Formats: sequence, structure tokens, C-alpha cells
Amino acid sequence: MKNSERNKSCEVRLTVPFHDLDPMHIVWHGNYLKYFDVARFALFDSCGIDLYEYSKKTNILFPVIKTSTKHIIALRDRDELICKATVIEARIKIVLDFEIRRVGNSEICAKGRSDQVAVRFPEMEMMLEIPDDIRMALGF
Repeated sequence: MKNSERNKSCEVRLTVPFHDLDPMHIVWHGNYLKYFDVARFALFDSCGIDLYEYSKKTNILFPVIKTSTKHIIALRDRDELICKATVIEARIKIVLDFEIRRVGNSEICAKGRSDQVAVRFPEMEMMLEIPDDIRMALGF
């Protein structure tokens, strides 16, 4: 079975708003991270995880420590897109892969990845593993 078939994933459908464009009338590169975040939190929601409530209850935060994005085809004003987030790892850190496809022709416009770690607050001490309840909710 391929990773994408067994790992938890979630897709969100979005429409590019005019204010996400740069002077060349394409989506500014930083906004792809915003689209990734919308899919990330939809994925967490689908797994029953509310990171804000979790942090209030446990004093554990999950900051993003690394991101990467490969821009393939530029998105433009009012393009409809599907952003998919897939859990790749959730033992030592949470690793998510992202894919943005244009609705209609399914062209892949961008791919990305992010890493998140667990951090005790207020000590700001990085934990060496993801807490069991979060790990299990993400399928690991």
C-alpha cells in the first residue's frame, strides 16, 4: 500500500482572492503557506485535534520549525484549487506533505512539506516525541 493510501489526509477547496495576488497578478509565494495551513487545520480537525484547546489544557505547543514549497504552475485570481494535507510522520515530529491542484484539470500547481515539534510552554523546551494522544489521532 502506498503512503498516500494509508496515511491520514484531508482536502480543502479554496478560491484565490484578488488580495492574494502580487504585482504580476499571480498568487504571491507566501500565500501558498496560508493555503497549506488551511489544509493542515482541516486535517487536524478531521482527526479530532484542536491544537489551541490542547495547548490550554496541556501547555504543549506545536510550532512549525521547517517548511518547503515547490512552485510548479502559478495560481491566478479566482482560480479554484484543492489543497491536500497528508500526515507522513507523527512520532518524533509531525511531518505533513501538501499538494495544491487546480480544480477542473487537476494540474499540480505546488507541493510542500512542513515539520512541527512538540514544545513545553512556558519553558520552551522541545520534547523528543509527539504526545501519544496526538500521535495516535494522526494514525501513528
